[in-house]
Amino acid sequence: MTIIKRIITENPKILVGYSDITALLMAICKMTGLVSIHGPVVRELAAGRQRNWENLLRLLTSSRPMALHLAQGSGLVSGKATGILLGGNLSLICHLMGTPFLPSLDGCILFFEEKGEPLYRVDRMLTQLKLSGRLQGVAGMVAGQFEGCDDRAALEQLLLDRLSDLEIPLATGLPVGHGRENRAIPLGMEAELDVDQMTLSVIEGCVT
Repeated sequence: MTIIKRIITENPKILVGYSDITALLMAICKMTGLVSIHGPVVRELAAGRQRNWENLLRLLTSSRPMALHLAQGSGLVSGKATGILLGGNLSLICHLMGTPFLPSLDGCILFFEEKGEPLYRVDRMLTQLKLSGRLQGVAGMVAGQFEGCDDRAALEQLLLDRLSDLEIPLATGLPVGHGRENRAIPLGMEAELDVDQMTLSVIEGCVT
């Protein structure tokens, strides 16, 4: 693992992906501290999702901070939080627990998305994360798209039931995941979640 860490650190590359790629993104963040991108993959270019690629290119070439509006979501627990942005596919985050590849979640803003999991499995994953103690130090959480995971109202009620007692800002509506809109988001950079304004903002640009 030390050799792999040295190779990646000495030869940094732009790594972009989502879903199963969550494991690589989080591992690189843990092992090297390098920023990686949760965003669209090449096969989606053929699916007519040009806007996702335009957003990715803007992120990679702009020095301006990035702000995402959670227009299609709900503010479940109000408040504002600042921290390092981490996250990805909920199943993969759970699978990384107990391995050397899950970064510390203390003080972070954690986002998660999922596809094709019935509500009871989402419940199981959230409960596992909570019982592990890994959510105790999280500064804020925001849910992305949950494609094919029962209806939105039931999902939001589940998030409230399982997470509201953490007493941290909690919202839904982040435009990332397996739906048509999959915005590029940098992992490992400082961000601010403002539930009252329904925004997630990366505080500095990826390009300096």
